[in-house]
Amino acid sequence: MFEAEFWVAVAFIIFVGVLGYLQAHKRLVKGIDDRRERIKAELDEARRLKAEAEALLATYRRKQQEAEREADTIVASAKAEAERLTAEAETKIEEFVARRTKMAESKIAQAEAQALADVRSAAAEVAVAAAEKILARTVKDKVADDLLAKGIADFRAKLN
Repeated sequence: MFEAEFWVAVAFIIFVGVLGYLQAHKRLVKGIDDRRERIKAELDEARRLKAEAEALLATYRRKQQEAEREADTIVASAKAEAERLTAEAETKIEEFVARRTKMAESKIAQAEAQALADVRSAAAEVAVAAAEKILARTVKDKVADDLLAKGIADFRAKLN
């Protein structure tokens, strides 16, 4: 009789023949081709998504750089504005101090002038009173009265 290897070989040939008859190889190749196409489509989709993600990332980086530049511009503008306002405030303070100093000097000068006028007035009154007493003792009657009135009027006119 035939050995076991022979029957295994016959069974294998029948098995391959049945597979060939049922066109299993075409189905196997078709399944492999379908899987290959599905994997290829997934890879293409992954490449497309990667490209979109890279484009989106580039867009966000550009926007971030623009925002940083804008922030730098705003900070620089704020610093310049602060410096301008500081300089303006210093100028206004200097002008204010100068005005106040001039006003104080003017008030001091007015006070000095008023004090000098008050001293002159007081001195004139004292001199008039003294002259009146001296003349009243030395000059008598109508001549004395006329002379005294004229002297007092002249003296007051000269002092004021």
